[in-house]
Amino acid sequence: MGVGRPVNRVRGTLESLNCDGRLGLALLCACLLLLLPALGGEPVRLALRYDRAALASGELWRLLSAHLVHLNFRHACVNVLGLALLWALFARDYTPRQWLLITCAAIAAIDAGLWLWDSTLPWYVGSSGVLHGYLAAGTLAHLRRREPDGWILAAVLAGKLGYEHAVGPLPFSGSANVVVDAHLFGVLGGGVAALGVGRARLPL
Repeated sequence: MGVGRPVNRVRGTLESLNCDGRLGLALLCACLLLLLPALGGEPVRLALRYDRAALASGELWRLLSAHLVHLNFRHACVNVLGLALLWALFARDYTPRQWLLITCAAIAAIDAGLWLWDSTLPWYVGSSGVLHGYLAAGTLAHLRRREPDGWILAAVLAGKLGYEHAVGPLPFSGSANVVVDAHLFGVLGGGVAALGVGRARLPL
């Protein structure tokens, strides 16, 4: 009995962080998917990044792979930490299938936005745009349930986007190469998809 209580408390903590069972395994796989390409260094980044000239010549896989590679290992770690935070906040707000649709919509919106509106952008890497799509989708889920933090999240997201487009990347972003338009396009894609997939389910 004495051993069972701590185990149950640990299990309850993991569940509150959306890290139990299959959800925890999925998070681990997603983190590895973002970290492993960074170990390949510059050759992998050049082969997989969004590259306008390469895309024009038919290398269409870059529309997907660009969101998995980063400027360096530090950049990848920052995005992994962001993913873990968003996971803790929102993972149970949608079903896995709904999250897949949100992911695809965010990626498609970023790719289309960069190609059509940022025609002078030669290359792009990183998953921050998709993470902003997740933040938009999660925020909408909380607003739908009329949770007070939904309005706080919405204000933070709107303030961040407004600052980035009026001033530039946030001071602590760590790089002058941040493509802030990708954040906006990710929010649009993730938000529209979240509206289209139906009401979010209540957390377990």
